[in-house]
Parts: sequence; structure tokens; C-alpha cells
Amino acid sequence: MVGMILGDGILLSCRFNMPKTETETPKMKPRPIVRLGIFLISHSLLVCVVCCTAGVLALLLLPLLAKSTYISENALMPGSASSMISNRDISEANRLASDLSGLNFEPQDAAALESREILTKYMSDLGAEVSYHKFHHKPNQFHPLHFFSSPDSTSSVGNFSCSAQGVNTVGIIRAPRGDGKEAIVLVTPYKFGKSGTAETLSLSIAYTVFSLLSRVTWLAKDIIWLVADSQYGEYAPVEAWLRDYHMPVFTGLGALNADTCIKIDDLYVLEQKPIVQRKISDGFRRAGTMAAALIFKVVDRNELLEDTLNIYAEASNGQMPNLDLVNIVNYLAVHRQGLRVKVEKVLALLDSRWLKILGEIFELLGKVARSLNPGWKFGISAADYVEGSATLASSLYNQALGIPTGPHGAFRDFQVDAITLEILPKVSPHNKARHNEFLLRGGRLVEGVIRSINNLLEKFHQSFFLYMLTSPSKFVSVGVYMIAFALLVAPLPLVAASLYADANQLDLGVKKTKSTNTVTAPDELDITLRSWKWLYAAKEVFLVHVWGAAVSLIPYFICQIPNCSPTTSSVIWVFLSMLSFLILYLIVGSPSTRVSISQHEEKGEWAILKSVTISAVFIGLLLMSIVNFATAEIGALLLVPMCLMAQPLKLDMKAGKLRSFFRVICNMVLGFVAFPPAAYFVVKTLFEGFDSISMGDFWNWMESLWAWNSATYIYIGMVHLPCWALCLHVLLHSC
Repeated sequence: MVGMILGDGILLSCRFNMPKTETETPKMKPRPIVRLGIFLISHSLLVCVVCCTAGVLALLLLPLLAKSTYISENALMPGSASSMISNRDISEANRLASDLSGLNFEPQDAAALESREILTKYMSDLGAEVSYHKFHHKPNQFHPLHFFSSPDSTSSVGNFSCSAQGVNTVGIIRAPRGDGKEAIVLVTPYKFGKSGTAETLSLSIAYTVFSLLSRVTWLAKDIIWLVADSQYGEYAPVEAWLRDYHMPVFTGLGALNADTCIKIDDLYVLEQKPIVQRKISDGFRRAGTMAAALIFKVVDRNELLEDTLNIYAEASNGQMPNLDLVNIVNYLAVHRQGLRVKVEKVLALLDSRWLKILGEIFELLGKVARSLNPGWKFGISAADYVEGSATLASSLYNQALGIPTGPHGAFRDFQVDAITLEILPKVSPHNKARHNEFLLRGGRLVEGVIRSINNLLEKFHQSFFLYMLTSPSKFVSVGVYMIAFALLVAPLPLVAASLYADANQLDLGVKKTKSTNTVTAPDELDITLRSWKWLYAAKEVFLVHVWGAAVSLIPYFICQIPNCSPTTSSVIWVFLSMLSFLILYLIVGSPSTRVSISQHEEKGEWAILKSVTISAVFIGLLLMSIVNFATAEIGALLLVPMCLMAQPLKLDMKAGKLRSFFRVICNMVLGFVAFPPAAYFVVKTLFEGFDSISMGDFWNWMESLWAWNSATYIYIGMVHLPCWALCLHVLLHSC
């Protein structure tokens, strides 16, 4: 109370003691956050240079900042138990391989039917529940609604061709210690009737593990062995089975189109044979919720050094399995089975001279840092930096592409952690001397992974889901690689605000000017009109983005043209896109739409357009970073420099200075590189050479994006291309 009285008294005394002036008004001091924002906006050029340089440097430093992988979930306990695979399992697997190999000389249809009969017999002898799953292969065609629709379980029951059908064979082992609510899936791609030695070997390894799991007592999760009919690819049969697994169709195999195709009738007759009738189910057999999935296959590409295991983890739209799943596979393969583990690399970067020089610089800096303080663990060898950069570039590209690198991508679409394991033997599988050893090592690897997953009481959740690999044992987490993206896009809102303030001649409070209280009516009207000039620029930006959406839909109509080659499709697409853009440019830039602007000063009109364009780029990149961070990262590298450098060429030509000439060259180079087809052909030329360039390659690349429902296609058509066109409009502005 006393404080309030004293405060009021002091306030009153201050008011009485203030000089009575009519012209001076008290001015409130802005808050520190506001002053910081004003300072950054007024020094936006310096902020741009610092942030963009730091963003590119942070991207180059990612291989150095990679951490060693570790098992986050203690319950996994990889390698804690000894392998239980016996010689009996190996012998049974060899017998299965021998029976299947003996069918290679028969006609394909007969061999396919007999191979399914043999496989069914071996599965049923182990006490497994065996069923068949029929699917129809449909080629992916462009449709604009495919990007926003969910898988339709009835799509495989409609129109189909008898020449494009396949049958998966599924075996299920019920866990003795489980309640049927969880399951582990093992997938083996196999071409029934025309399989090679490598496919038969991968089937033998899977049967070795399946035979062991049929008699163990520690199993707490059901085991599903899916032998995928890979005559139409490895992804299609897995996707069809998963779709029917999660969206059931209440029809049996004998009733579903049984009178349509002869092959299905033969399969129905196969079910009636006494030798396989014991465990065959006419309906679709299911187990519990999938905890994880392993896709295992042997590739007949001989390695010179040792048996090699390739791990493929990238799924659709940059999704990755939990890092713990990759970690236990890497740990068991290296430390238990002595396999050489590899992940995909961009091979062209391994011979890059500038990357080697950069690695040597970082290696030298690391040595200097350790000499100053031995505790500073900065820097790696130049060879490790080059290899880590090549692996990181491959991981970044595969995630940005949004196309799965294997059948495991179908599982990730249903939120199931899965990876593809591709093993390359040291010598040909025909070598009988080490055939059993190879079966033993492969079987023990799969057994160890399944045993670790079996220990989990819940789904994978402890480790990372957002990461990039620099080697099988090193990764970069999202908390590290997002720094480069954040630094690249941070200047965009500052530059947009600075351009808007300069174009409207707004006083940010940085310059000290004498205040005047007299504001005339024309000045007030002029300020109001200038503050609303951004609406015209926003209309232009909106119309150009509508044009980008129309360009994204043009391939749907081009696909309706029969017998149209990729080169012809590319030419038609480019022609229609340019024609529609020219029409839009004439409509937007016509004198009738610019009457209200021409009546007032046009100075700074391009700056407002650039400000709104930069705002659209900022919003688009942030939205894309939520869907696919890798796409947003690459998009920021291409778009941000072009948006920041864009300035009318006419102004630079009039200036006649060296700085202006340099900016013109940079704008032309960035405008060419940021154009999506040009960027594709430049990268393809750098990595594969000029001889491999074809006009239809870009169409094939874009076709693969929409066929796999990649969000990168939406980004290119509705964010990247419109913003590129707007920057080009700023460059060609008449001022």
C-alpha cells in the first residue's frame, strides 16, 4: 500500500515537473526481441551471406559429425544366445534346394506348379499353416488422386489379365509362448518355375531358419514366412499380400475368379491333392500385428574379398525403419558371422578430386585441433571423409527421391519396421565345398535378428526414425542434419521483410529522423495504397502456383496417348507447359490488369514481387520438410541462392559495375541449374557422362516418381517450378 502511494506520488511529481511542450510526445522503447528483429532485417544482406555460407559448410561437415551406432533398446540383446541351427536343418535345406533345382528342365507352368507343391509339402511337414495368396499385377499409371488415396483392397479383384497374375505361398508358425497378437515376417522373393541358383539358395537359408523356429520353445511371436512370387518384381507381391492382410477380402481362393484362369484352376486342384491337403487353407491366413519384417535374398554377384551383406533401409517418401533394426543386423553380421556389411554409395563421388581435397583439409584441421587439446575428437581421415560423403549423398538422394530401395518399403507404408538384406557370396554358390558354411552363416544371421526382435515386449521406439547413414556403423541424426537446412532457410523471412520495407519506404526505427505531426490527406492515401501493393504480387504468385498445379496434371493426359515414346512425351509436356505459361504471362502482365499500379509509382514493384515469392518459397520448403526432409534440403540448396540473388537484369545492365556484372552471371547460372530438367541432366552428366543423356530420361525419372506416389513430384510441380518461374519473372522485370 505504501509502495503504491509512493509510486503514485513520484509519478504525479514527475508529471508536474515535466516541461510543458506541445510538440514532444513520449516514445515507448521497443522490446529487445523487436529491436533484434529490426536489426536483423536492416542487415539482411550480411545475415544472408553468413547463414548461407554456414548452411553449406554445415552440410559438408556432416560426415565429420556422424556418431557411431549403438543399441538403444536393451531388451534386444543381440548375440546373447548361442545359435541353435543344426546339421539336420542344413541337410533338410539342401534337400529342398535339390528338389527345386530338378524342376528347371520342365516347362515353366508345370515347374511352377510342382515347385509350389514341393514347398507346401516341406512347410506342412514342419507343422506350419500353409496358404496361397493370389494377386494380379497392374502396371502403375499416372492418376492425380493416387497421391491422396489409400490402398484399395478391392483393386486386385476387379479387371485383370490372366497373363499378369501371381501366387504367393505363405507359411505360419504359431508361437508356443505367444497369444497370437504379434508376428515377425520373413520374406523370400522367388520366381516359381524359372528360379536361379541364387534364389534357390536364399530359399534354402530361409527354410533353415523356418525349420528351427518350428520346434523351439522360446518363441513368443508368430512367424510368417512369405515366399513372394517375384515374376513381376519383388515389390508387387509383397504389397499385394500386405494390402489383403490389413484389408481382408472375404472370398476363398477356389471361389475367387476360379473359372477365369486355367492357372488358378490348377492351383485349386493342387489344394485337393492328399499330399498337401493337410494344412492348406482356402481362406487368407493371418497372425498378429507385425512387429518387424526381414526381406532376405542372395544375389549371384561374386565378391572378391569376403561374403558381403548389403543393407537397404530407405522406404517411400524418405521413411526409415527404426535405427535399432539396422544396428542389430550390422552387429550380428560383423561380430558374429564375420560378414562385410555395406550400404549404398554414390560411386562417382569416390573418385571426386575436390572431395578428396576437402577431406585432406578437414583431416589437417583435426590434427591441429588434437595438437592443441588431445580431448578434441575433431576430424577423420580423408579416405573416411570421402567414403562417408558418398554414403551420405546416396542416403540423402534415396530419401529425397521417395522411392523404396526394396520390398521393405511396402511394410513401412503400414508402419512396420523392415529392411532388405542382400547377401553376396565370396564365390559362386555352385562351389559345394563351402555351400553348407554359407547356409550356416546366413541362417544364423537371420536367426539372431529374429531372436532379438522376439525379445521385444513392444514395437521399436527407443532409437531414431529420422537419420542418414554415412556407413553401416555411423549415422547422422535429425538434430544434426536439420541445422544445415535451418541455416539455409533462416534468411528468407528477413529478406522478405527487408524488401517489403524498402519498397514501401517504411521507417524501421533505425534511422533517426525528425518527427512531424502534420500528415496531409494525399500522403495518408499514398501510404495506404503503398501498403496494399503486395496484394497484386500475391495474386501473381497464386496464379503461377495454379499454373504449376496444371503442369503437374498434364502427364495424366499425355499418358492417354497410345504408343507415345518417352522422348515424345517429354517434348509434348515441355511444349504445353511453355504455352500455358506464355498465356498466363500475357494475362497477368496485360495493361488491363495493371491500371491501378501504373497510376502510382512503380519503383519497388519488383521488390514486392520478390518479397512475396521468397515468402512462398519459405512456406513451401517448411511444409516439404515435414513430409520429406531430404527433398526440402536439396530444394533449399537450389532455390534459396536463386531467390536471394534475383534482381532485374535491366538494373544491373544500367549500373555497368563489376559487381552488377558478376550478379548477372550468377543469376543466369542459378536460373539454369535450378530449372528441374536442367538440374536432372547436369547431375546425370556429372555422374554418368554426357554419352548417357537422352531426352526421354527426364520423363522416365518423373514417371517413376508418380508411379511410386512420391511427394517429391508434388514438390517439383507445385513448389519448385512455380518459384523458379517467379524468380525468372523478377529477372526479366521491366522496372
